[in-house]
Amino acid sequence: MKITVVCGNGLGTSLMMEMSIKNIVKDLGVAAEVDHVDLGSAKGTASDIFVGTSDIAEQLVAQQVGGKIVSLQNMVDKAAMKERISAALSELGAL
Repeated sequence: MKITVVCGNGLGTSLMMEMSIKNIVKDLGVAAEVDHVDLGSAKGTASDIFVGTSDIAEQLVAQQVGGKIVSLQNMVDKAAMKERISAALSELGAL
């Protein structure tokens, strides 16, 4: 399972979310590679799940990336993040 976190520049925001998601998948007992990229690189990145804030998620949909897109309203709300990541993992049969 590969999870890619996306933000505009692939630096601060996506790195913060990546660290949170690594903890979430560890807590869930799911083996997943978690990485982060900038929006421009997302289309060329193979991933099962793409995670971004709602504005980034809309752009991922427009780019037609090849994976499940998880949209987050608030990147620091770890409970909502865990809920959405869990739902995506369940949908893909990894949980």
